Order: sequence, then C-alpha cells, then structure tokens
Amino acid sequence: MQNQASIIVIDDEQIIRDGCTRILSKEGWEVATAENGQQGLDALQKREFDLMLLDLIMPGIGGFEVLEKTAEISPDTIVVVITGYATVESAVEAMKKGAYDFIPKPFTPDQLRITVRRGLERKSLAEEAMRLKIERANDLRAITTERSRLRTIIHCMADGVIIADSNGQVVLSNSAAIRLLEIEKNNLAGSMLKDYKEAQVLAEITSEFLDNVFPPSGAITREFQVGKSFLRASSAPVQGTEGNILGSITVLQNITYLKELDQMKTDFVAMVSHELKSPIVTVRQQLMSIMSGLAGKITEKQKKIIDRSEERLQELSTLIENLLDISRIEAGFIIQRKEPLNIVPLIKSVLATYESQVKQNSLQVFLEVPDKLPMINADHTNMEEVMANLISNAINYTPDGGKILVRSYEKKGHLVIEVEDTGIGIAPEDQKRIFDKFYRVKSDRNRNISGTGLGLPIVKGIIEAHLGTIELVSKLGKGSLFRILLPLACKD
Repeated sequence: MQNQASIIVIDDEQIIRDGCTRILSKEGWEVATAENGQQGLDALQKREFDLMLLDLIMPGIGGFEVLEKTAEISPDTIVVVITGYATVESAVEAMKKGAYDFIPKPFTPDQLRITVRRGLERKSLAEEAMRLKIERANDLRAITTERSRLRTIIHCMADGVIIADSNGQVVLSNSAAIRLLEIEKNNLAGSMLKDYKEAQVLAEITSEFLDNVFPPSGAITREFQVGKSFLRASSAPVQGTEGNILGSITVLQNITYLKELDQMKTDFVAMVSHELKSPIVTVRQQLMSIMSGLAGKITEKQKKIIDRSEERLQELSTLIENLLDISRIEAGFIIQRKEPLNIVPLIKSVLATYESQVKQNSLQVFLEVPDKLPMINADHTNMEEVMANLISNAINYTPDGGKILVRSYEKKGHLVIEVEDTGIGIAPEDQKRIFDKFYRVKSDRNRNISGTGLGLPIVKGIIEAHLGTIELVSKLGKGSLFRILLPLACKD
C-alpha cells in the first residue's frame, strides 16, 4: 500500500512544501501540496488522501481548524502535524483533535520518511482491521442464517437426527429422533445418550469414534430394536481441524416395514419352494417307473422325451434350491456349521465332479496351489457350493478348447481363491450388475446356456457371510477372473 499512497502537504512555507515533495516522491508516494488551510480543505473535498502533513500555524484557517474539519470530511486520513513550536502542550492538543503524530521544524529527511512511513503503516493496519471486522460481521450473519436454516431443515426431516459431543451429550436433536426412540421428553439437548436405554447403541458408536474404531469410510451403521420397531442408525464422526473427534452425527431411520417385507418375501420363497419340491419328487418317481418298464415297453422316441423332461425337472430343482439358499442368506442362516477347513481337497473334489464335462468340451484345467495352505473357518457345504458355481460357470462360458485356471494362495492374512477362464468375458456395463439376483447377461454367445441368475448372488452372499469379499476382473472376448478373499482361521 505504501508505494501507492497519496499524501498532501499543507504548509504556508514554500521551502517546506518543496522539500517534502522532493523527499517523499523519491519513495514512490504521490504528493500534493497546499499553501494554506483553505486550499488543503478544498483538495480534501475533491479526493481522499492517505496521509496529511499539516502545519499548525498558518495565516487564515489555522492548523487546528483544518484538523477538526478533516475529521469530518475524511476521517480515515492520517494527520501528522508539522510545527515550529514543538511544545508538549501543542502536541497534546493536536493529538486530542485527532492527529496521529507530529514532527517539529526543522526536520531531517530521515525523520520525515520514518514518521510518514509509520503513519501509512497505521492506516494500513486500520484498514485491515476494518476489513476483518466486516468479514467477521458477515461471517456471523452467515453462520446465524445457516444455523437457522439448518435447524429448520433438521426439524422438518422425517428421519431422526441426533448430534452429540465427544462425551455423548446431545447438542441437537429433532422431534423425529425422540419419536423413533420412544423417549418421553420434548428435547434431548443437554442429555447424555447413555442415560437412555433406547439410545445405548448410539452411545456405543460415539465411544467407538473416540477410540478410532470405525471403518475407512468414516461411518458406522447399526440396526437395533426399540419396542416393536426396528431402527437403522447411520453415524459419522464430526472431526476438528486437527483431525480430533469432536462428536458424532446420527441419522435414524425406521426400517420396520423393510424388515416385514423381507420376512414376508423369505417366508413366501420358503413356502413356494417347499410346495414345489413335493410334486417334483412325485413326477420324477413316475418317470422312473415309466423308464423301468413298469408301464409297458417304451420306444426310443418316448425315452428321449422322458430324458428331456428329467433335465427340465433337474433345472427346476436347482432353481428351488437356489431360491432356498437366497432366502437363507437374506435371513442370515446360510452358515450352518463353521469349522477349520483345508480348501485344497475341497477344490480337487469339486473339479473331479466336472471331469467328464471338461473332457466333453475339450477344455484344459490347471490347478495351482502350494503344498500347504493355511486353514480357514468355513462351512464345508457352503464352500463346495461356491466352488461348484464358479467352476461350473467357467466351464459353461468357455468355448471348446479353452483354458481354466484354479489357484489358491495366502496374502496378507487372507486365503485367496481365483477361478480364471479364457471364455467370452463380461462387458463393463454388465459387470456392475453381475451379482444382482436374477440378472443374466443377454448375448448371442450365451443364448444356449441355461441358468437362473442366482448362482453369483449366492456365491457373494456366502462369501460375505464368511466375512470375505469377491472381486471380478473381466474383459469381453478374453475371459474372466473371480477372486475370493477369506480371512484365515485364528491360531490358538
């Protein structure tokens, strides 16, 4: 600011005006002059100056009068008094009327430069302080407005909202949260979460945030029951500028109707599947009786029809079993018995069951496993179903003469199982939905391949029930790789 500052020198002595102009101009400052008080005030009426050098004793309008009127016309102008009567009394009087500093005649160039520079720095600081004051006032207004808007939004939400500090004390809550938690209180603000049995889960989540026990996403989701209602709490930590946890914000949703719908669906699937099993068994028994000749001799054409019927019944049985598996997964009952499991014999056993189909399709199957692999805690039947689904898919979707590779290895506390093929591959847009129930890729290449669209969702459900993950890497026309990661069994 100082290099662009504007200064006016008001003094009746030509030598003072010229000397000040010469000294201050060399500093890059803009300098104007006036030979009396009236000219100075006229100049001040036309424009604002950053600093004024003012002689106290002048003919006509004196320096003290100019000082008073400057305070009215341009209160932000810094005034430095020039006087040949450097008495304490005149200096004090000038200061009382608003002068910032004074410089006695005669003065040296250095005295002038130092005094002017100090005055301009004072103005610069005053302007910065005013700017910060305005910004602070604007920020306070914005914060007040935002808080009001935020409170309005929160209290109009159908979902419950609870904001708590690091001690678990409620800072803000809405009426929906009180209603969902079935707490007989109009306002939770100031209350401790741990004091309400209905909010114990929320208190535990806040405690976990303080202990840094939360996922990379920074959010924790829990489901719990209050009375006859099921609630889902989605909580996230509120972090300070230094990364410290200041508290938590929780959104509560009533998911009772979702639970009821899910249970209805599960019950319906289980009932339908059970009701379908009985007639299928009966039809199969009757077909076997016909095939055995109990109903008379059958022709070759009749035998083919019966064989096709048997194939369709088998597909229907598979669909029923898949539906039952899906209902068990969604109900959380898919795992029947977890035990230490060596995956290598299981993989070899599943591969052996598909040996004839592999030969029929002229496929090459490679198994890459080390001599010894760590154990996993898993349900043997579940893992057989997983491997059967993945290997069966690899066989079905790999053209004759293709290759299938099954490998397993340990990596960072996990057992990795990979099934890779050189089949038709999966397009990027289909990869996003490949684990969705009943979703099947529509393509001319797989038109003749039967399936229910439940195999991969079942695989994913089983793996996740075992606290594992499944990944897909595929390129259309090149093949697919399914990678499973399962946590290793804990060692005693």
